[in-house]
Amino acid sequence: MLGTAAASTLFAVALLASGQSSTITGTLAGQVVMEGFMHWRIKPWVRRLITRLLAILPAVFIIGLRGDGSVTDLLTLSQVVLALQLPFAMFPLLHFTSSGKRMGTWKNGWFLLVAGWASAILITAMDLYGLPDSLKAAWQVIGG
Repeated sequence: MLGTAAASTLFAVALLASGQSSTITGTLAGQVVMEGFMHWRIKPWVRRLITRLLAILPAVFIIGLRGDGSVTDLLTLSQVVLALQLPFAMFPLLHFTSSGKRMGTWKNGWFLLVAGWASAILITAMDLYGLPDSLKAAWQVIGG
């Protein structure tokens, strides 16, 4: 509908915005874990530098080794990795937000509880089903 140029530009902007959003969220989550649970104090600019470098260096390394043709493969691999990580966030989140002890009156209701656990189990089952193919694809992206 938009044409190749407009669609590509909008996709690039959306991908950039998504990446910035997840980077900021990851940085803030890391800050909460490091400062709140582990009592590590790092200057914000150092934390940002470390997290940004950890996020971008693997991609730069693979693109440097394999060339521009690997960008699409890396994008696909990043989505696979994100899908595989999702259950590790969903299960603890559902557990803690369903606890009356921790959340009090703000705990999940029965509908959200059933829908949340059902979707978490479904996503995990799909991840496990696709894991062998995902590992093969990841090896091809990394190994060439």
